[in-house]
Amino acid sequence: MPVLEVIVSLIGWFCLYMLFLWIFSHRGAEWNCRLVTLSHGILIVLLTAYVIFIDGPWPLTHAGTENTELQTFALTVCLGYFFFDLGWCICYHTEGPVMLAHHAASIMGILLALLMGVSGCETCGVIFGSEITNPLLQTRWFLRRVGLYDSLLGDAVDLLFILLFATIRVGVGTAMFYCELTSPRTTLIMKLGGVVMYGLAWVFMVDIARFGYRKSRGKYIKWLENHKLKKEIDTQKPDGHSEKSKE
Repeated sequence: MPVLEVIVSLIGWFCLYMLFLWIFSHRGAEWNCRLVTLSHGILIVLLTAYVIFIDGPWPLTHAGTENTELQTFALTVCLGYFFFDLGWCICYHTEGPVMLAHHAASIMGILLALLMGVSGCETCGVIFGSEITNPLLQTRWFLRRVGLYDSLLGDAVDLLFILLFATIRVGVGTAMFYCELTSPRTTLIMKLGGVVMYGLAWVFMVDIARFGYRKSRGKYIKWLENHKLKKEIDTQKPDGHSEKSKE
């Protein structure tokens, strides 16, 4: 396993965090950690997209094949970040057991792909599907902190997040999960790892569906109240004019 590359990646993400702490010294630690998370999400999505769609091979047909140099590089960059983020979450106690389990499963899956030298193809595919919604998740958090979440922009971010999660992480993820389970090249331990990651994706999907339902219901109730209030104002206007005319 390219241990040196993983260590360099970990140091790089930590240095970026320290840089953000220095630049945004008036902000809290979570603000700057989420900036690192946003940076990682954008970088790793672009990197894995290039690995999957341009460099190849295609993960739906070549699951379990030997890792390429670019796949290995993408995995080491991502693994270094997950080590950093897991350590930060444990230190500051900001995440619950489900998110910690997701981080631990991601670390184990990437470690296995690097140690065995195979399955980098579908592992990069899983990373792409998992991280493509991450920038939107961080944007949502930043919008909350600056007071812009309750706006059309906040609604657009939430809607796009739900659509991407449902179509890519669950929809395309189901197809990838099936291909991995049926591939004769994929090892048993990687298939078990796929079961864990797929199960966690559905746990998140259920939570997101509940959130979407609550927010949509809240928006609908608010719209009804505003519509009712507007109707009451409109019915009172003629009476007001008539009283004025009598005076």
